[in-house]
Amino acid sequence: MGKLMFITIAIAVVSALIGERIVNLRKRYLASRELVQNHLPNCELLKNMENGSEDITILGNGLAFISSGLNYPGFVNSDSPGKIFFLDMQDPQMKSVEVRMPRNFDVESFNPHGISVYTDPNDDTIYLFVVNHPHYNSQIELFRFVEEDFSLVHLKTITHDLLGSVNDLVATGVDTFYATNDHYYTNKIMKGVVERLLAQPWTNIVYYSPQDVKAVSEGYYMANGINISPDKTYIYVADLLDHNVHVLERKEDNTLVPVKALALGSLCDNIEVDPDSGDLWLGCHPNGWKLIMFDPKFPAGSEVIRIQNIHTDKPVVTQEYADNGEVIIGSTVAAPYRGKVVIGTLFHKAMSCDMK
Repeated sequence: MGKLMFITIAIAVVSALIGERIVNLRKRYLASRELVQNHLPNCELLKNMENGSEDITILGNGLAFISSGLNYPGFVNSDSPGKIFFLDMQDPQMKSVEVRMPRNFDVESFNPHGISVYTDPNDDTIYLFVVNHPHYNSQIELFRFVEEDFSLVHLKTITHDLLGSVNDLVATGVDTFYATNDHYYTNKIMKGVVERLLAQPWTNIVYYSPQDVKAVSEGYYMANGINISPDKTYIYVADLLDHNVHVLERKEDNTLVPVKALALGSLCDNIEVDPDSGDLWLGCHPNGWKLIMFDPKFPAGSEVIRIQNIHTDKPVVTQEYADNGEVIIGSTVAAPYRGKVVIGTLFHKAMSCDMK
């Protein structure tokens, strides 16, 4: 009788703990949030973009790079290998073109996530950094972009024990960058089930150079998008499950010092920075629960948030776009360029709109 009672109590306690964790997880994922439509003018879907556009970054001359075909555990995935697309923002047709990959690169296992571009000020060479998850591992691919024939030259693959679950990165040199780890564990079950249920601030930011690799900021529930200020003084990082964006100051040794955190009320993914105004543009998931429990009848929505004057005492946070999934599903990035913004998604389409 005593043994049966002990087992019954143990089951009740475990059930209560799991139930509490699920309630907490639903709060983290804003499971009860509903959107009011807030569309931008003159929106048009980009051609050739049918398998996601997880990250987008645009150079000053209007050349945009897009990562497509991310296959990520727990979400809707594409059957086709990942690809990199090129888009000329000054082309009226707004037609994306697949970038030709090098022959010495394994395109079949290519699984691109976050991307970053660095232009060498010495010779204007364009370097493309791509977070790659072949067979669900994490590594960084470094390419040189050849603009004459829209091709990539693969320079090297970067791996390190501290780069175990990379989500995004921002390049600071020809072979240096800051990267976010969105999970603590690398095992699929531990990161997909245990870590998700526990929902603890265990993720971090890592600085990488060939001479020095180190964790430089910790304590994030899910460190996600990362970018840098136009003057290269500050790093911005989105903590998706804490619904905020952090501002960190760079030091000479590349460590980061927290400055402030700004609440956003949404699960924000990638960050793009307007090079002229310094405004932050974020692609966000207004209801992350709909994303992980995907039902085509009730699709996950999309939200674009803009932050102005982030370094002042009164930053301005504006919802620039909102859609309940009727037009575009699962927004991850919003990249501005001269009066337009390109919105990318986890596994759906990509769209260009005029700003208000």
